[in-house]
Amino acid sequence: MKLSSPFFHHALPTSKVMQLVIAALIPGILLQVYFFGYGVIINLFLCGFTAIAAEFLVLKLRDRDPWSTIKDNSALLTGLLLAVAIPPTLPFWMSIVGTGFAIVFAKQLYGGLGFNPFNPAMVGYVLLLISFPVEMTAWLPSVELAAKTPSLSESMQLIFVGKTSSGLSVNDFRILADGYTMATPLDHMKTEHTLGKMSSEIISQNHFAANLKGWAWVNYGYAFGGIILLATKTIRWQIPASFLLSIVVTSSLLHWWDPELYNPAKFHLVTGATMLGAFFITTDPVSASTTPKGRLIYGALIGFLVVVIRNFGGYPEAIGFAVLLLNLAAPTIDHYTKPQVYGHQTEKESVHD
Repeated sequence: MKLSSPFFHHALPTSKVMQLVIAALIPGILLQVYFFGYGVIINLFLCGFTAIAAEFLVLKLRDRDPWSTIKDNSALLTGLLLAVAIPPTLPFWMSIVGTGFAIVFAKQLYGGLGFNPFNPAMVGYVLLLISFPVEMTAWLPSVELAAKTPSLSESMQLIFVGKTSSGLSVNDFRILADGYTMATPLDHMKTEHTLGKMSSEIISQNHFAANLKGWAWVNYGYAFGGIILLATKTIRWQIPASFLLSIVVTSSLLHWWDPELYNPAKFHLVTGATMLGAFFITTDPVSASTTPKGRLIYGALIGFLVVVIRNFGGYPEAIGFAVLLLNLAAPTIDHYTKPQVYGHQTEKESVHD
């Protein structure tokens, strides 16, 4: 029998949705490990364990059964999202602080999953970025550029001790074969612009294209995972589509205005956490807009803010700030874009009647 709307769709349980999202992260994670080292794996275990432990302790303090809540996998997903957003050699205690803050203050303080107004992973990320800007921007160069890449044991020593047994620090691993220290493409571009260099000069530098290649492949990996989420209808298309389109339009207009100062759309799409943000961060079902029209507006505004902050703000990466700002606006967006309830009159129709 063919059904006509309105009718209810059977929703997947929360734990299943979280499992699908975690599985979709795998392509991007594998590429991130390849290009930036074993520290990514260590961070995944460290942040994932911290998130589960923090949720367990808070629920025990609230006299609630922790196991029934932890098994929904939402805490684990928060930890994993934060883990892939931070540098692979970030000191362990910073990862613990960021993850613990995300779970305790950004999630459980508001009553747990479904009540948090802000994306917990991004709250933890922004806390770390504001508090420890030097460590949070100390990314290793892509494997193809690094003079030396840390092994698994060296990565553990860098994270938990700060130096390897041979006395090498994180900065030693950030130095390329010619003695040049490589920053992320976004950070490098912003720094070089402040020194008065034009985009064409920066892009033509020897190591820039090779470093950008690593970040591009990682973004392709998360985009592939995002397509899986769309194909399985785990997420809706409106937010990712409007987010990416807004980045393209905004960055293209700026690039048209001054191509030597503002980067083209293709640069913004494959650097930083663009694809991770498009499919895994902005689509958080709790803190994002929930109406069809609202999702389009929500995603477009985040994309606009990402380009604005990257070009005019003090931090090279802007996903976290843009998402949290629009989390504040999501209830208002939903209020003015809520669809008409089936069988009900609009306010104008009621007045005329």
